[in-house]
Amino acid sequence: MIIRKLRLQRGWSQEQLARLSGLNIRTIQRIERGQNPSLESRKALAAVFEIDLSELQESEVNTEQDISDREKRVIEHVRDIKAFYSHVITYVLVIIGLFILNLITSPGYFWVLWAALGWGIGLISHGMSVFEVFSLFGPEWEKKQVEKRLGKKL
Repeated sequence: MIIRKLRLQRGWSQEQLARLSGLNIRTIQRIERGQNPSLESRKALAAVFEIDLSELQESEVNTEQDISDREKRVIEHVRDIKAFYSHVITYVLVIIGLFILNLITSPGYFWVLWAALGWGIGLISHGMSVFEVFSLFGPEWEKKQVEKRLGKKL
């Protein structure tokens, strides 16, 4: 996670970091997802970021402490938004494909509307959940449930 933080502080993309460090972009992606880098990868990254190898190793050990609860929530929220947008794109592409198939196979009856309606309800529900329009099972509910099951206040 510290690698991502250092990369973003410099405004670099993963591709740029891979090019500068001589590492494969997949290696950069794995490291940023939490996989432990090899010693050679650490040396290359320390050189690119112009920090001591020991600093990089210490920061890798303390990664969980470096990320505040707020940052964790923000990262999770961004992932949820990304998943929602991916859901929207998939919905649009599939419904367009089904509409074309509907026109080819049975142009007199638009059965595709039923698929669009059913999936659309799920999509709206997903969007309302991600953007917390109606938060029935929101963070407060989760906190209460965790406290209830742990038997103590958080």
